Amino acid sequence: MQMGRAVAIFACAAGALLAAVAAAAAQVPEVRFARQFSMSYLQFNLMERQHLIEKHAKAAGVAQVKVVWATFNSPAAMNDALLSGSVDIVSGGVPGLLTIWSRTQGTANAVKGIAAFTSQPILLNSRNPNIRGITDFTDQDKIALPAVKVSIQAIILQMAAAKAWGRPNFAKLDPITVGMSPPDATVALLSGSGDIASVFSVPPFQNQQLETPGIHTVLNSFEVFGGPHTLTVAWTTSRFRDRNPVLYKALIGAWEEATEMLGKDVKVASQYWIEDVKAKMTVDKVAEVATGPQVKWTMVPESIMPLAEFMHSVGSIKAMPASWKDVFFPEIHALPGG
Repeated sequence: MQMGRAVAIFACAAGALLAAVAAAAAQVPEVRFARQFSMSYLQFNLMERQHLIEKHAKAAGVAQVKVVWATFNSPAAMNDALLSGSVDIVSGGVPGLLTIWSRTQGTANAVKGIAAFTSQPILLNSRNPNIRGITDFTDQDKIALPAVKVSIQAIILQMAAAKAWGRPNFAKLDPITVGMSPPDATVALLSGSGDIASVFSVPPFQNQQLETPGIHTVLNSFEVFGGPHTLTVAWTTSRFRDRNPVLYKALIGAWEEATEMLGKDVKVASQYWIEDVKAKMTVDKVAEVATGPQVKWTMVPESIMPLAEFMHSVGSIKAMPASWKDVFFPEIHALPGG
């Protein structure tokens, strides 16, 4: 009798274990993305609307995957969500990546970049006819940008100030910067009301601004770097990559496919972007911006090191990478980054 009871208990335990294993196996893996409103993430629009992550995951043997997309207004909020485990992959300007990369180096959950989205300039536009260069700004002028001191616009403005007045004066223009979303800043600039006469924005808002007579460009970010630079990138934690090797491989495959699609025709992604952000622009206009003479849709990280060197020299980041490859995971190390 005791032997029979033991066998029954063992059978129940084994059944429970098998059920648990089956339930675990039946769980659908999940990947959660965070992005911002700019049209500098067109690969993400294609990945979402054409289910490219799911496609590449299925080809790698994962029959189902749950992909969640969320939109954030600030890189700081996205980084907090990433480190708390609320999202898996975030996106933004290169300074956001460098900041969290520096903060997490040497920890059990270090953060690194996945790939770049695009290299294209950002423009500082103004309606003030007296401002032709950054040395023309006075204490009474205001410059609207997405986030004071931490956005890519803020860092590039500091780099430009360092060139104009010397490295010790890199923050000279910080006091006249104002945090404002690109759509709101554009409205303020074009309306001619209020004290916002200059805006350091993002595509396509910067392009819309220049369609209004009297608006002119004060600074092109490519001038600061002496050539092309990456505008937006995505990053994740080493924990997510290590725990999800198949999904990570699917992500890289989807990214490559989306980038190739943009190289052939940007209109499909342009339409997706318009629908996703409810933009009041035509597909032709968005496509025109997306194929501008200085625009490249590429996974290659460009001018990462000059930006890292500047941020490190002024104390914005504590760690200094020896190479751009220190900042990105190995899957893209074969690309000609810089």
